Amino acid sequence: MTVLIKILQLLLSLSILVIVHEFGHFLFARLFKTRVEKFYLFFDWPRAIFRKKIGETEYGIGMLPLGGYVKISGMIDESMDREQMKQPPQPYEFRSKKAWQRLMIMLGGVFFNFIFALLIYVCVLSLWGETYLATKNVKYGILTDSTGYAMGLRNGDKIISVDGKEVENFYAIIPDILLNERKVITVDRDGETIDIPVLREFIPVLLKNPDIIDARIPFGPFVVSGVVGESPAAAAGLAPGDEIVAIDGNPFIWYDEFQAYLAQHKAIPITVSVKREGELKDIAVTPTGAGIIGVYRETANIFELSTKHYNFFEAIPAGISKGWKTTGDYLKQFKLIFAKDTKGYESLGGFITIGSIFPGKWNWQSFWNLTAFLSLILAVMNLLPIPALDGGHVMFLVFEVVTGRKPSDRFMEYAQITGMIIIFALLIFANGNDILKLIRK
Repeated sequence: MTVLIKILQLLLSLSILVIVHEFGHFLFARLFKTRVEKFYLFFDWPRAIFRKKIGETEYGIGMLPLGGYVKISGMIDESMDREQMKQPPQPYEFRSKKAWQRLMIMLGGVFFNFIFALLIYVCVLSLWGETYLATKNVKYGILTDSTGYAMGLRNGDKIISVDGKEVENFYAIIPDILLNERKVITVDRDGETIDIPVLREFIPVLLKNPDIIDARIPFGPFVVSGVVGESPAAAAGLAPGDEIVAIDGNPFIWYDEFQAYLAQHKAIPITVSVKREGELKDIAVTPTGAGIIGVYRETANIFELSTKHYNFFEAIPAGISKGWKTTGDYLKQFKLIFAKDTKGYESLGGFITIGSIFPGKWNWQSFWNLTAFLSLILAVMNLLPIPALDGGHVMFLVFEVVTGRKPSDRFMEYAQITGMIIIFALLIFANGNDILKLIRK
């Protein structure tokens, strides 16, 4: 069910964004009296699921769920309609319009995606505000993994600052280090202030595993709030309301110690001591081969979360600022992707990676925040100077405006084909990375 919810959110989000993007092209085309022959969500190959012609435009939903398109008369695009291009130019065609008008039509999709993201951020902030875990409220310190230990971090460290500046949002610390090339993490370790250098050699590892730190939480009181069906805990008779106090007689201070103990006893019988209605009981449980017994508890009240509230008018500048910052941070990632020493290209992901960022439970606040983020990504990606993308068309139009020379239709056809090959290669590479990650798990 969790996977299905993620898939549905991804499909809905991308469908909304495709419609918004293509509507941007459509609106500017109609503004300059350019005929739009088709407006499709998804590609109508091998055929359309639904189609209806209204006026000069055929609206529809295609069978191939890889985006969507508008077919503008007299334009060399993914439809590769060579027959139309052999005919004499008509006043209503794209090729008959002035260069600056064609430029506006091509930038319409990117413009609409960017504005749409800002509007979402404004609405989300005005409705829900912004909730986050403040770094100062991580009262038990951090929990880190082998990468963090190699860097010099330790479980229980309390992060004071990064390059001398406090990072307000705890979960923004690692992104801040990666995107802004931070050099030093300052921590409080048992009352002693320690500076930990961020060596360049760790950047490739952080890109692959940005979740090297989390907020450490205590083990007790561990009151079971739910038991997974057909799990070892369910089979053994553990129930909601039970308070786990020890495993094999070992009382734990930290929850990660409990997890580590289970990992060391995969498929090995253990004794779980629980308090049930004031009475202590020992229950025999055999963890799975993954070291899981199948119980969970509520952790929402362990930390005090911070929330910034905005009325609608306060949310406007805050939403615009958030949109600009998100766009800037995304652009900084390109530097990491193309740098040889960071190997950022190995972290590129496709549809599986995108889908995984959606929560397993439907949450409209998360959905719209992620949709705004994807809208900005779609805007930036479409501006890349690759033929077949909007940025490729913009590149040739800017060349025409500057030089006064228009590239030939044959050249544009070859450029379109080349661009489509590049795009499909990038799609294969990114989704191939996803598959490799699944295999290596």
